[in-house]
Amino acid sequence: MRLARRAFLGLLGVALAPGSALAQAARTPHRIGWLSTEARPDPFVDGFRDGLQKLGYVEGRDFVLELRYTSANLDALRAALDELVKARVAFIVSSGFAIQATKAVQDTTVLFAISGDPVALGIARSLARPGGNFTGSTFMSLEVAGKRVALLKEAVPRIRTLAALSNINHPGEPAEHRATAEAAQAVGVKLVYAPFAALTELDAALGGIREARPDAVIVFPDAPTVVNRAKLAQFAVSQNLPSMFGWSEYVDAGGLMSYGANTREAYVRLATYADRLLRGARAGELPIERPTRFELVVNLKTARALGITLPSPVLLAADRVIE
Repeated sequence: MRLARRAFLGLLGVALAPGSALAQAARTPHRIGWLSTEARPDPFVDGFRDGLQKLGYVEGRDFVLELRYTSANLDALRAALDELVKARVAFIVSSGFAIQATKAVQDTTVLFAISGDPVALGIARSLARPGGNFTGSTFMSLEVAGKRVALLKEAVPRIRTLAALSNINHPGEPAEHRATAEAAQAVGVKLVYAPFAALTELDAALGGIREARPDAVIVFPDAPTVVNRAKLAQFAVSQNLPSMFGWSEYVDAGGLMSYGANTREAYVRLATYADRLLRGARAGELPIERPTRFELVVNLKTARALGITLPSPVLLAADRVIE
């Protein structure tokens, strides 16, 4: 009898040991919500998956992604958000315009990566100590806004007027506009402001740029412009305008240049915050991160279409050149 009891306890110890097949089978995977307006295939969710896998998480065993994709419509986003909250996910990952729908959430943690200012958006008290149920990363950097102007001027020295296409509802937009205007003035370039407040106004803003006849165009990165990146790149080429964007996705779609954070890498990095949240960290105590590494991407095919020969220093400084 005693031997039988020892054998049973030994088997029980094997079954419950970390890493044993039976223990892993009994493990309940963490449910992570994902709310986005990004069209599939979604490079950002792939980056987030890669980040979790690098940390040792196995999808299906350790975590399950509850994916919700909708149009850029607040009612649709709120309905999807309500589904995720009712599913009792550990937290929700959100970005771009979708973050607008999560602002009213109080009892569920939201992990974000946005192009705007989370303090101006009202989801954080400060970058260092968000203080609520939101944390993550922001791509906004006023130093980068100025650098984009300088790089475009270096690439195309003849520029005298520069149109700035900007969504005025983008959190932190006034500061980004001001930094861009100051950088333009510093290199002797006049800034032509082309604002829009909704996607229905985008064509009118582009019409204003067409009438102004600038020498180049810069597009502030945010959800509405990245969704329309191919349209904006084609517009710039059709008007013979050298273009500068915030992220490489715009250049992959045909833009001339971009300077900014690698957004996919940001989502890989975001997985480290997901790991900390799953281990019990509180969102309000995790400082909001800003990228420390930026990349310059240029599109030589677009340069040829515009009849531009990019200077050698610009090409040598580029992290990626699209042929």
